[in-house]
Amino acid sequence: MPPDFTAFSDPDEGLRDRLADATAANATFDGWTRTALEAAAQGLGLPQGEADRLFPGGPLSVVTYVSERADRRTVEDMEAAGVAGMKVRERIRHAVRIRLEKHAGDRDAARRALSLLALPLNAPLGLKLLYRTVDAMWYAAGDTSVDFNFYTKRATLAGVYSATLLYWLNDRSEGGQATWEFLDRRLDDVMKIEKLKSQVRAWPGARGRAAGRR
Repeated sequence: MPPDFTAFSDPDEGLRDRLADATAANATFDGWTRTALEAAAQGLGLPQGEADRLFPGGPLSVVTYVSERADRRTVEDMEAAGVAGMKVRERIRHAVRIRLEKHAGDRDAARRALSLLALPLNAPLGLKLLYRTVDAMWYAAGDTSVDFNFYTKRATLAGVYSATLLYWLNDRSEGGQATWEFLDRRLDDVMKIEKLKSQVRAWPGARGRAAGRR
C-alpha cells in the first residue's frame, strides 16, 4: 500500500511548521528537548500551552513531524523533477540526494535527532520513521511491487540510506561531493548483489532445486 500523501485541511499547518523549524534551530545547540521546544514557542510569541497543543508528544512529536514533512516534500520534488524517464537506480539516487540535500535540515540538528531516536525507548519510532522514508522514496521512484520484492527493496534501501545519512553527517567536502560518491558506491554494491542473485537463479542446478521444492 503506497504512503498516504493526500492533502488534508490543517488550519494549524503554517504555525506547526514555524514552531517545528524554530525548535529544529534550537536543537542544534540544546538538542531535541522540551527546553528547545518551549524556547521556540516563546520566540514565536505563542501563548502558554500552545506548544503542547500543536505537539502533544513533545520533542519526539516534533522530530516525527519534521521527518514526515521531509518525506512528503521529497516525493513532491521527485514528481516535479519528472523522474519517470530515468532508470530505477537513478530515481533512487535522486530521491536520496533530494532528501539529504534539501530536506534533512542542519547537520547538527539531524545528528541530535538520530541520537534521540537511538535511545532504547525511542528505537521503535526510529525504525518506523526510517521505513516511512524509504517507502516514500520507492513510491516516488514509481515502485508498484506487492510481492516479497516490496519488502526486500525497502530493506535494501534502508541500509543504503542509513549508511549515506551517517556519511553525510560528517562530510565537509565541497557540495557534499564525497557523500554522493559514497552513495554511488553503495548503489553499485547493491546492483552487483542483484546481478549475482540473478545469475545464481539462472544456474541449471538452482532451477532444478527450486522445482524440487514445489
